[in-house]
Amino acid sequence: MSRRLSYLRDFFWGIEIEMDSEVYMSKVIDLALEGKGKTSPNPIVGAIIVNDSVVVGRGYHKKGGDPHAEINALRDAGEMAKGGTLYVNLEPCCHYGKTPPCTTAIIKSGIERVVIGMRDPNRLVSGRGIEELRSAGIRIEVGILEERCRKINEIYVKYITTGRPFIIMKVASSLDGKIATCTGESRWITCKGSREVVHKMRGEVDAVMVGLGTIIKDDPQLTVRMGEDGIKDPKRIILDSSLNIPLKSKVLTMDSRSDTIIVTTEMGDSERIKILEGMGVRVLMVDGKDQRVDLDRLMVRLGEMEVTSVLIEGGAEVYASALETGIVDKIILFLSPKIIGGVNAPGIVGRRGIESLDEAIPVKDIHIQQIGDDIMIEGYLRGGKRG
Repeated sequence: MSRRLSYLRDFFWGIEIEMDSEVYMSKVIDLALEGKGKTSPNPIVGAIIVNDSVVVGRGYHKKGGDPHAEINALRDAGEMAKGGTLYVNLEPCCHYGKTPPCTTAIIKSGIERVVIGMRDPNRLVSGRGIEELRSAGIRIEVGILEERCRKINEIYVKYITTGRPFIIMKVASSLDGKIATCTGESRWITCKGSREVVHKMRGEVDAVMVGLGTIIKDDPQLTVRMGEDGIKDPKRIILDSSLNIPLKSKVLTMDSRSDTIIVTTEMGDSERIKILEGMGVRVLMVDGKDQRVDLDRLMVRLGEMEVTSVLIEGGAEVYASALETGIVDKIILFLSPKIIGGVNAPGIVGRRGIESLDEAIPVKDIHIQQIGDDIMIEGYLRGGKRG
């Protein structure tokens, strides 16, 4: 065979392998998503083992503290793992945590090749897992569908690299940007399908956060009403700088296995704190800023509590504080085809607002989809704090 033909053969063989890797990695990502909302503070991970072009093992990380995806896939494959290829969306761990290192099990299994979506940003792993496998003679490929792998673990990446939770700002508004009528009525601006999506979102985060105004106006439960196995209610975080929350509020009296956390400032009355704690509510004292809870300091505290993600659900003043503080990573807007109108009907973001368009906060990487009659718009905030 001529050198040119040999080169062409190797070139197209390489393309075929890469295409196969992307196909298998896509299946791995689908598997990983089975654990979404169940693994915090760990990432969501899927794994597939292929031998002689046959999938012989599958696994995903089902719950924090449980065996990792690689271990579940190896158990599923058994002896068929020997000589095979392991596909996994995140670099295998190489340290002892709540479970033993996955790299040790992979090496013992006889796996010959490991294809990895992305390096683990955790400083305890970051590249070390790859080097341990490579040192054992295992062939390694890294960066297959990396952008997709990073996106499904955007919460984990933010938390593990900064120690702060990933913040999602969820808004439901009319076509003209109103979140309620001039009388405060807001149920329901969006359609049933959008509300079902919101319940799913709640099941995928560690906590939901609202201001006192939302509690007084809507008296929400802030729970997940989906009935899906393994999905629990998020923690309920209420911003209440002076502890004025009505004691009969549903978030204080309902039956739920997740905590209700009232975040207050030095203005909170000590006797009121005792009453709330007697009701089983956790009261978190955070320094105030302009007679409001300092959200930047709160994010640090929540990170220390292993809260990796927060869904902000309102209202307009809380949205304004979150945007001004620069804590929002992602915005999800449910836009209903209704016009409410009125100068006194509240808009999405409260307070005075910006004076110049140069101060506007850009939203990037936009994704739009229709849900029933509504439009859901997702985007990411970049560029740090805005005053």
